[in-house]
Amino acid sequence: MILSIESSCDDSSIAVTEIKSKKLIFHKKISQDEHSQYGGVVPELASRLHAVTLPKILQETKEYFDKLKAIAVTNEPGLSVTLLEGVMMAKALSLSLDLPLIGVNHLKGHIYSLFIEKNDIFPLTILLVSGGHTQIIEAKNFDEMNLLASTLDDSFGESFDKVAKMLNLGYPGGPIVEKLAKNGDENAVKLPIPLINSKELAFSFSGLKNATRLEIEKEALTKKRVADICASFQSTATKHLLHKLKKVFRERDVKNFAIVGGASANGYLREKIEQLCIKNRAELLLSEIEFCSDNSAMVGRCAVEQYKKGDFTDIENLKVNSKFKEF
Repeated sequence: MILSIESSCDDSSIAVTEIKSKKLIFHKKISQDEHSQYGGVVPELASRLHAVTLPKILQETKEYFDKLKAIAVTNEPGLSVTLLEGVMMAKALSLSLDLPLIGVNHLKGHIYSLFIEKNDIFPLTILLVSGGHTQIIEAKNFDEMNLLASTLDDSFGESFDKVAKMLNLGYPGGPIVEKLAKNGDENAVKLPIPLINSKELAFSFSGLKNATRLEIEKEALTKKRVADICASFQSTATKHLLHKLKKVFRERDVKNFAIVGGASANGYLREKIEQLCIKNRAELLLSEIEFCSDNSAMVGRCAVEQYKKGDFTDIENLKVNSKFKEF
């Protein structure tokens, strides 16, 4: 089995995955609600909370220690101070149990959230939407993953959180905006679709976010007005994604398409992407809702592939990297 640790942001999570069967033996995640009062994640607070919660979860996995073959941990990308908590725990376990280490790329982990307790499927074109990233990835196999597009500024998930903050809806804002949007009219507020006249394969949400702010400041925020703003923003942000994805479908032979990342749990986005895939005769792959946001089960599933390849990292070379470089 492989024990995997996730601490890239504000979710403390540990899993145990059986290598041969890919079965998820143990999985627990503790999300940090303490950040809600600040309207976003406070890195230093998140780090301190990981230092408390990760050891508590680890206590529940002791019965599996004698069956472990490796320790896996997210070491990039993410918040450096929170990544460090998981990496230091992984190193301590590696030394005490005399087990090899596997450093896992967090974004590749999100891709493998599709394959928890399943065999992987390639080739695959992926839309990764989360609080920190918005990317289109073309994956031929585990080792060959190429970045086709990314955001020039804010991410899809981050823009939802920021709009929620402008409306004083709370944090995390994505699920709140989606819920309120169900009672709103997505055509009530006219918002510009970003990069609509650009042929560049890229995303941008800062302009849309600012246009939404101006609408919020225009008039009194009644319950109906808030719902309409949420619905219009969600619709426009999704149209932006779809506009760029249509270009990908036109220019490439996409047989299998997937949405991953925390924001992939958005039901409106899933529905629109499903329609796009049906139109283009592409198979749509989705993670189970519980595995869309950050979790150690996806880290463990990714680590199974790395274990089979002998892709281990020496303890001295396992370092934290906060920025995305490559898969």
